[in-house]
Amino acid sequence: MTTEWRESKLKNLALVPRSSAKGLFSIESPGAEAVEGETKPRRHPLAANGLITKPSDDISTVYELLRVSVAKYGNAKVLGSRRLVRTHQETTKVKKIIDGAEQEVDKNWTYFELGPYEYLTYNEYEQLVLNVGSGLRKLGMNKDDRVHIFAATSAHWLATAHAAASQSMPIVTAYDTLGEEGLRHSMVATGAKAIFLDPHLLPTLGNVLKDATEVRYVIWNNQNQVRQEHINNLKSAYSHVTVVSFKELEKLGKENPFDPVPPTPEDLCCIMYTSGSTGTPKGVPLKHKNLIAAVTGVSVVVQPFIGPGDGLLTYLPLAHILELVFENAAMYWGATMGYGNPKTLSDTSVRNCAGDIREFKPSILVGVPAVFESIKKGITAKVHAGGPVVQNMFWGALALKSRLMAAGLPGSGILDSVVLKKIKEATGGRLKLCMNGGGPVARDTQRFISMAIAPMIIGYGLTETTAMGGLMNPLEWSSETIGAMPGSIEIKLVDFPDAGYYATNKPNPQGEIWIRGVSVMEHYYGNEKESQESIAPGGWFKTGDIGEWDSRGHLKIIDRKKNLVKTLNGEYIALEKLESIYRSAHVVANICVYADQLKAKPIAIIVPLEATLKKLADDNGIPGSSLEELVHNKKLNGIVLRELQAVGRAGGLSGIEIIEGVALSDEEWTPQNVSCRPVDYT
Repeated sequence: MTTEWRESKLKNLALVPRSSAKGLFSIESPGAEAVEGETKPRRHPLAANGLITKPSDDISTVYELLRVSVAKYGNAKVLGSRRLVRTHQETTKVKKIIDGAEQEVDKNWTYFELGPYEYLTYNEYEQLVLNVGSGLRKLGMNKDDRVHIFAATSAHWLATAHAAASQSMPIVTAYDTLGEEGLRHSMVATGAKAIFLDPHLLPTLGNVLKDATEVRYVIWNNQNQVRQEHINNLKSAYSHVTVVSFKELEKLGKENPFDPVPPTPEDLCCIMYTSGSTGTPKGVPLKHKNLIAAVTGVSVVVQPFIGPGDGLLTYLPLAHILELVFENAAMYWGATMGYGNPKTLSDTSVRNCAGDIREFKPSILVGVPAVFESIKKGITAKVHAGGPVVQNMFWGALALKSRLMAAGLPGSGILDSVVLKKIKEATGGRLKLCMNGGGPVARDTQRFISMAIAPMIIGYGLTETTAMGGLMNPLEWSSETIGAMPGSIEIKLVDFPDAGYYATNKPNPQGEIWIRGVSVMEHYYGNEKESQESIAPGGWFKTGDIGEWDSRGHLKIIDRKKNLVKTLNGEYIALEKLESIYRSAHVVANICVYADQLKAKPIAIIVPLEATLKKLADDNGIPGSSLEELVHNKKLNGIVLRELQAVGRAGGLSGIEIIEGVALSDEEWTPQNVSCRPVDYT
């Protein structure tokens, strides 16, 4: 059987949520010596003769990846975006407790009306990239000058990155939600000379430029509307800075073409700032070889199932390493990307149009736990609204499908086409694979999405490893593990005695996960202390995560060193694990679990789902018409606590892991107002 025929067959295979693969899913690295306190390193079976670091002989940089993909797929669609037609403002009256007194206040809601997807072909996209690269040169940028990107995910974000690569200019990435201090740190530390940003962030930039004195060029994303006063204010305050739109930059380059300056594999591609959970964000320098090794590692596992004709909905932050790797990989695979926005993914926040998922009809959906929890809760809310007959049909079909999958019996296709058809249509009707990354998803949620919509595989990695760590093969589907590793790295487990995790533990070895391979960074940017603490001799990156090998070579994430808190009774609990389980409760929109060494049990702070909280109040005869009013009701607070405790017990948590208190917040958490431990997407 040829490789091409096998891959073609796998791409057309109907993926199902059960394991059909045989044998060991990872192997001990050939020639590895036993070291006391460690497991032998393990790697992907296809990497037995050496880690796989290039997808093909002619691709060793991001620029070469683009050129090869364009030559191969030419006139196929590479990416699409939607135009904002108009916004709709709606105002409702809500009750809110202000200074201890109940008051009725106005609450404004914004809804978006979007046009259909408009696409660029691979050929058109390449020309856009070359024009923008030439525009950067015409402005005055040269090889090794740095381009900062401070914007939400969009086609122009990716084009700016590829344009910079075409001229050997590294990019510096920071989350658009990073805030003024984080932006200042990343711009000053890296000496960025140009910045691409969304127009609403121009005032934030204006407050930073007095410190970021090397910036000479500001490019704003014309995919979004700009307020002319913001441009005028920036120009008047900083007369030495040139301000242009992305469209103007493209036109400048088209009229003044420059030859590309191709980078080498050893050239710096990106300095990516991690979101971090505390302290100053850390810069991770990634060379072209790092990113290409990551694309290769992913391709070893999932490229047989993804290719031309597949659509990937792209909406996660491109400043997140997972998204950056997958968008470049999608190009290499010949897939089509559709850009969306977390605010417009579903139909609930749009008017006179479909949400991004239903409009684009993706076949592949990459998300983080909060996204999949939201999808699950949206489905179950509609099922519960349908009455007893609908509920019994849905849950009965889901239970039967789960049993058929476990037994390897036919019949699930009938359930999909009859009972689950409308649910699949709500996500566009084409989804064949979902992937969770960026944090642990609750096992029940993974199984729910897998049975109701499409198999969900798990990805694990860090910015420091260019997103490489674990990636589940769809044919090795499991809700108990995160799968084996990509083809570009190897992993070993190292003793962590403080919490009793040893490589010699029975029945399965356990320890801190250490990762090595070309996709692993060499050091933190300008931070020798952190580099020495995080990278062990031999190039091993210490992840801080606690893992376990199962009997078939799959990896489990069972704890995280930083999230282990010793409680009053002297036992450790893992906050991240608890959050992943409690997050699956129907009433939870967002959650932070907190534990204290002076207390026996943890508590939770949650942002509740407003519709679910209102229904819970109605069912229990509790008055209140708004979230702001309901969160202060002590009786409702107790009901929510009992619901979360029930979810914890059902999720297998021990007695000391069951929360003993809950606080309800009526305000969505943002980088500006959050005081609890934020989600770490690294």
